[in-house]
Amino acid sequence: MSLNYCQGPDCHTYTTQDRLKGTKPNKTYQTRRRKSFYYGKENFCSLGCQNDWFNDFGDRAINHFGRTTEAKHLTEDNAWVKREHWSYERERNPNLPEFYYINRVTNEQRPLTEAQYNDSNYTLNT
Repeated sequence: MSLNYCQGPDCHTYTTQDRLKGTKPNKTYQTRRRKSFYYGKENFCSLGCQNDWFNDFGDRAINHFGRTTEAKHLTEDNAWVKREHWSYERERNPNLPEFYYINRVTNEQRPLTEAQYNDSNYTLNT
């Protein structure tokens, strides 16, 4: 079992009992280690550590990967998203498909098979 370290730049400065490590005369606060974390795609132990990282490195990351410089527009062509009808919805209306595409602009729905729903490369031929 490998353990991951929290990527928060100031994680070791927060004084919590689970960060206090070492033997009696040499105890220090240390960066948290866990098998998995819950924040920032499992890179941070808390929202505080995630925010610390973004405050220190966010501008550089955005500039590196591409800063948005103009408004994006949701149109009929790019508004299609995959959805799943919940079981309680299908109990009330058995004609509903389990999986479907919905256009968030027009509210048009198109049924999908489970294989199409699970295929991350599948798109509608619109």
